[in-house]
Amino acid sequence: MNVNQNSQELARRFNEDEAVWRRYEQKRAARRLPGSRLPLPEELWDAVDWQAAERECREVRAVGFNPLPTP
Repeated sequence: MNVNQNSQELARRFNEDEAVWRRYEQKRAARRLPGSRLPLPEELWDAVDWQAAERECREVRAVGFNPLPTP
């Protein structure tokens, strides 16, 4: 991998991580709105919010997956 590809990959990963973090913060803020009382511990809800944010924002990479070209 050359330097240009490496820097592009690092930038892509950073942007993906930033998107996950922002989505997590949105979910966490929504959960903490006044009147939202949740029966489970805060740490558990943080983990659930983080997993949901990753599911929504991370690109799924599959080995051997070739998307069909759009016509």
